[in-house]
Amino acid sequence: MTEPVSYYVPVVALGALSALFAIFSLVAGAISGPKRWNRAKLESYECGIEPTRQPAGIRFPVKYYLTAMLFIVFDIEIIFLYPWAVAFDRLGAFGLVEMVTFVATVLIAYVYVWRRGGLEWD
Repeated sequence: MTEPVSYYVPVVALGALSALFAIFSLVAGAISGPKRWNRAKLESYECGIEPTRQPAGIRFPVKYYLTAMLFIVFDIEIIFLYPWAVAFDRLGAFGLVEMVTFVATVLIAYVYVWRRGGLEWD
């Protein structure tokens, strides 16, 4: 079962267009941006607080990253649920079982994070 190459032309064209846009954006920013560097601009910035070095052994709080990962997990869940809902009639019982398994897996992860206190906003 061979597929014509013409099916992939739009995908390749979109990839080339996005690559050109990214390259154009980087070049335009480098050309048009200000080039007045001074000592203050070259220093690292941490919300107005003077950056300090953390001694080894101190745990870095990862609450923000866990929240971001939860958002990504539930975003991916929605991405999978929408096409399933659209094609529900054609998938039949197999599609239903697969989606119930997927939602149960995500629900188990959600309950785990909830029990561990990952949703607490301290």
